[in-house]
Amino acid sequence: MRRAALCLLGLLVTAPWGAAPAQQRTPPAAKPAEPAPAPEPPPPPYEPQLLKLAEIMGSLAYLRTLCGGKEAQDWRDRMAALVEAEGRTPARRERLTSSYNRGFRAYSLTHRACTDGSQEASTRLAAEGERLARALAGRYGG
Repeated sequence: MRRAALCLLGLLVTAPWGAAPAQQRTPPAAKPAEPAPAPEPPPPPYEPQLLKLAEIMGSLAYLRTLCGGKEAQDWRDRMAALVEAEGRTPARRERLTSSYNRGFRAYSLTHRACTDGSQEASTRLAAEGERLARALAGRYGG
């Protein structure tokens, strides 16, 4: 009996203050299952061209800022408008944003100062972006 009392006393001393004995603890309430997210609709047929356009816009945002172009902020604003118009799902917004960032980073790795090469790349990208935007608008625009 004395031995049992000592064991019980030892358990009480080592147990956290105010903790319920293991037998009386109740398991945590199970969280209700969240509904599975709706599957993403298939991308439109012009998705590759749109992602390329977003990448070009990111490149232009970097290069025009680097070279002090007056319209440097315009490229960010245009990209925000593109995401607003075309980013119907979180995954789609992520793809568009990733493409923009990829274009921005690509030129930031190789162009540290505004040079003739930076300006030439900017001019070339602007022309390519314009052709791509016109083709998209002509084929899929409303």
